[in-house]
Amino acid sequence: MNILALGKSVQGFWAGRLLAALLASGAGFSQLVYADEQAAPVTRPTPINLHAITPSTRNPLEVVPLASDANASQFLIFIANEVRPHKHLTHTETIYVLAGRGEMRVGDQRFVISAGDFVQVPVAAVHGVKVLSAEPLKVLSVQAPEFTGADRVWVED
Repeated sequence: MNILALGKSVQGFWAGRLLAALLASGAGFSQLVYADEQAAPVTRPTPINLHAITPSTRNPLEVVPLASDANASQFLIFIANEVRPHKHLTHTETIYVLAGRGEMRVGDQRFVISAGDFVQVPVAAVHGVKVLSAEPLKVLSVQAPEFTGADRVWVED
């Protein structure tokens, strides 16, 4: 059973849209759980120490929403194993690796990413990652414009 763990700030509108998109895409998630105890605002005017945030569960994928508005959505993502190849029809995705190591695919290119690496994924580029380290891959993901999950398309490798 795959479980998607989200912060409580994703409840309601966000959780419904994200879970519906994941289930419709065949992502294999059968349960949605919330990773934090306290609801957080959708936008945060104060700094967040991303190094202080650790995975709250042992799930293969944990997404922690940081902020979102009509222009962009920011997430802290912990990946234990992999993110299957997919593309976003109307989004760019900017990824900054905070911890871990993985093999990333963007289009026809494959390369190793690790802490300190920055990757820009263009609109409609197929991308995915396989974790190579014992620790989860920890990334900051910024998607523009606002991410609702509706434009994600899973593809065969």
